[in-house]
Amino acid sequence: MLSERNTVGVVLVLLAAAIWGTVGPAQVLSGTEADPGALGALRLLVGGAVLSLPALRRVPWRALAKRDTWPWVLAAAMSTAMYQATFLYAVELTGAAIGTTVALGFAPFATGLFAWWWAGQKPDRRWLIGTLAAVLGCALILAPSGEVRVDAMGVVFAVVSGCCYGAYTVSAKRFINTGIAPTATIAITLVIGGMLLAPLIVWRSEHLLEPNTLLFVAWIGVIGTAAAYLLFGRGLNLISATVAGTLSLVEPLTAALLGVLVLGESMTPFMMLGSVLLLTGILVISLPMEDRRRRPAKGAADTEEVATPKTLPAGRRTSTMP
Repeated sequence: MLSERNTVGVVLVLLAAAIWGTVGPAQVLSGTEADPGALGALRLLVGGAVLSLPALRRVPWRALAKRDTWPWVLAAAMSTAMYQATFLYAVELTGAAIGTTVALGFAPFATGLFAWWWAGQKPDRRWLIGTLAAVLGCALILAPSGEVRVDAMGVVFAVVSGCCYGAYTVSAKRFINTGIAPTATIAITLVIGGMLLAPLIVWRSEHLLEPNTLLFVAWIGVIGTAAAYLLFGRGLNLISATVAGTLSLVEPLTAALLGVLVLGESMTPFMMLGSVLLLTGILVISLPMEDRRRRPAKGAADTEEVATPKTLPAGRRTSTMP
């Protein structure tokens, strides 16, 4: 069974991913014609500003000034900025279905690779099986119908986007591990990431001040970013980065369900099968298998020593994911 700590972390990340899944349908309903890059910049700036109000008063500035903290701050900020830009342009070049499938399908594996590279934590077989099932389910949910438009540069942007998402998840986790509160961690990285994309607001400002665009920016900034990333950051503080990366695949499932319930789209057999596979994969990585190691018989505790972390030789400890 999951510990209470892990259960809360899983639920928080799933809620965050579900909120992220509302962004696409909200964009369709808004009818905005604003540039995707400018919208991404505003999303990060608004979300970061909202989170900064309660968070920055509690930031341990001395801890933030440490030399081993800033590499993770910059890595998280740069990766979230690049994720926003490359994902939006991937969708613009090669379409929402292909762009989202490639980006989200690559993201959990990129998270696992960055966790292995930056923290020396090799993902286990259960995570790999669950992630494969979830990614396949995601692909079926997003499978395009009719003629497919594949743009090579769009696919490249989507792959880079998935890598950036993985880099953000792991670097944000490492940032939190330095002692900075999750809310402050997310606020700082979003604000810096938004500042990196801010020139797009000036260069591509058309349609940004239209009422429907302003309402959409308010939604994706306050709810789709501030609220969602607040939940994600707190959940990331309780579970591993690799598990969080796979749980985020609930996002397209939410978007698909909203498309059916709100936008009047049809639920295809592929989408239903994909939903089952996605949920199965999430269950596999969220619910650890029961420990099947042979335990001493009742009453044998006096004659047989049971291994505990305290009996491990000096210098050897069970590793935890970042």
